[in-house]
Amino acid sequence: MIKSDKRLYRAYLLKEGLRLVFKYSYDGAVTELDRWLVWAQRCRIHEFVELGRKIKRHKVAILAAIKYGLTNARIEAINNKIKVTIRMGYGYRNIDNLIALVKLKCGDTNVALPGR
Repeated sequence: MIKSDKRLYRAYLLKEGLRLVFKYSYDGAVTELDRWLVWAQRCRIHEFVELGRKIKRHKVAILAAIKYGLTNARIEAINNKIKVTIRMGYGYRNIDNLIALVKLKCGDTNVALPGR
């Protein structure tokens, strides 16, 4: 792959380098992210140059997420569950029934069904 498409190989290395930043502790992540940003700005691949600019704008928030181990994965999972439930409820004539279905699927309510 290196000989056939050097630009693709460089893009792959950049992608993997950015993934590795999130494996480091906070201090290592600061150093590696700075190194990655310099590399991305010089790589001459337009998409990574743009990504580098976006990461530089949000660098403080990214490093805070690494430092405190915060993620929005749970919120995104609930949002996806709500979207799927709304799709399932397509055709409900009463919006209150749809809201009740969303609350049932996304809440902590356990309904005991008869015979179970």
